[in-house]
Amino acid sequence: MRVPGLDGTRLAALLLGVSAAAAALIGMTLRRAGLRRRIQHKTERGKQKREAALAQMERAAQRFRRENPGVVPASILSLSLAELTRKLQDGSVSPESAVYTYMGKALEVHRDVNCLTDYLPECEAQLLELKKEKRKGLLYGVPISIKDTYNYKGHDTTNGFVKLIDKPASEDCVIIQVLKRQGAVPFVKTNVPQSLLNYDSSNLIFGQTLHPLNPTKTPGGSTGGEGALISAGGSILGLGTDVGGSIRIPSSFCGICGLKPTGKRLSMSGNSTRSTTQNTVKRAFGPMARDVDSLALFMRAVLCDEMFGLDPTVPPIHFNEEVYSSTRPLRVGYFETDGYTMPSPSMRRAVLEMKQLLEKAGHTLVEFAPPRMDFAFTELAYQGMLSDGASTLLDKFKGELTDPNLKAQISFYRIPHPMKTFLSFITKPLFPRFSYICKSLRGFGSVKKLYEHHGDVEEYCLEFLRKWEGLNLDVMLCPALCPAFGIGYPGKLMVSASYTILYNLLDFPAGVVPVTTVTERDEEELKHYKGYYKDTYDKLFREAVGGSVGLPVAVQCVALPWQEELCLRFMKEVETMARERN
Repeated sequence: MRVPGLDGTRLAALLLGVSAAAAALIGMTLRRAGLRRRIQHKTERGKQKREAALAQMERAAQRFRRENPGVVPASILSLSLAELTRKLQDGSVSPESAVYTYMGKALEVHRDVNCLTDYLPECEAQLLELKKEKRKGLLYGVPISIKDTYNYKGHDTTNGFVKLIDKPASEDCVIIQVLKRQGAVPFVKTNVPQSLLNYDSSNLIFGQTLHPLNPTKTPGGSTGGEGALISAGGSILGLGTDVGGSIRIPSSFCGICGLKPTGKRLSMSGNSTRSTTQNTVKRAFGPMARDVDSLALFMRAVLCDEMFGLDPTVPPIHFNEEVYSSTRPLRVGYFETDGYTMPSPSMRRAVLEMKQLLEKAGHTLVEFAPPRMDFAFTELAYQGMLSDGASTLLDKFKGELTDPNLKAQISFYRIPHPMKTFLSFITKPLFPRFSYICKSLRGFGSVKKLYEHHGDVEEYCLEFLRKWEGLNLDVMLCPALCPAFGIGYPGKLMVSASYTILYNLLDFPAGVVPVTTVTERDEEELKHYKGYYKDTYDKLFREAVGGSVGLPVAVQCVALPWQEELCLRFMKEVETMARERN
């Protein structure tokens, strides 16, 4: 058949072009299918490794139970960390009894909430070594759980990425080395979200971790596995990381205590936690536990000459007992809202109730308003964290499938910069928050603009400090993000991290303490929640925190840089008052 307007040569060229395009399309489809198969195969490999490790852990726990029928798990699990360490030190509880008891409990919790990623069988050899040691460290025989992100020799540090399976760490990171020298026994690793840049805890290797009190809720993230495990009694002390709230949000959601220290107070050497290479929003390592005294004991143990020697970049500042044990009245700044994210009714109530209790105890409460929070969150913290337009983060997703809970977030980051500019322009009149976030995600585009941003951050920190010092404050009381969100919401609500990311931007120590629970009245008031912007984010926030009656509600306690002991002392004060009231 002859095609009008085409001679034989042109027709042949056209057919050749169509054939080449079809071949390229088929080739691309086959490559994608091959990549998907390889990812799925490696994902199965990761799951099988975990199952084998947990089966080994189960056998070890069962063997101990058979050989030691006189050990009563409840008598150990009911102890606070302070009580357990005393008994370990005086020999009335053996390190083996403590560690194997918590192994059994951790497995029980995992079956309910899916929080473990690995068992560390080296703990069994470490228990044998502890018997030979003459010096008993402050954490002698204490079982400790660690977030997946911590490098532990011979074990994967996946950060939720399939490509990091079968790439074990060559050595323990510094903080793990220090904990071991203090007698602590790391025994499990816990779950995180893919890439860490989310406050849910789900990835394609290990799945979704559930809230221990409500399976429709997330335990938070990115240290969500720790939050769930400690809250349900499967660990007495855990180790997390925080770059926007990753210790404080899961602690708040799960009803436990957590501390984010000043960025360099604890060593971060030898670890793998960075999703981006930015340095605007400071990351920090810190402890999570059921009470404040446990956090203080952890800080006492690791702020030692061993850590300062292993990592000379850490300021050699030992724990200040005098500050922690002080009883002098404090001058406390407080705010019930940051003016950017309208707090849930229970968040606001928790702060106001603690304000009244603190005043009754003789402390002075001074109202405070964080300056320019829309600017601080969107143009400083959020833009600084993704200062390259999220390209470094997106590179980590190459050769990976994206976890469903992250798809909305990652797809948004992948929008071309010209389209982000266009979206920012057309949405500004009606949806200013979305507009500013689109603008922030374009990145800086030049070193000069990045330098200007660094200057803006420094100026904001000085502005905040001047306001703090002008009121002569010791510490700050403010909301913690809570109650726990429904699964899947964190990836759509990065804006709600404004309450926690502020203190990574400022690099202030901050901790959370549970003080109450969501009431029926809180839930009723939530029906009238509108938010400050009345946009999609406000609507999603109301949905995210709904259906939370009985779930924990925390407050956040803050101090100036390098004053972790004062922060902990204030947290202890809040904890004591909350317990006495309840």
